[in-house]
Amino acid sequence: MAYVISDSCIACGACADGCPVDAIAEGDGKYVIDASKCIECGACADNCPVGAPQA
Repeated sequence: MAYVISDSCIACGACADGCPVDAIAEGDGKYVIDASKCIECGACADNCPVGAPQA
């Protein structure tokens, strides 16, 4: 299952910067992960300062 970004996202962009497959884009007030591109590597969760990306 692809990662999902929770409402605790502070829209800093750290998750998108760390995504090796460019599956993360800025959404309406928070970042969103394209499930069809996500390879479930966890880089987004490792880079997020608030733990918003969750498996």
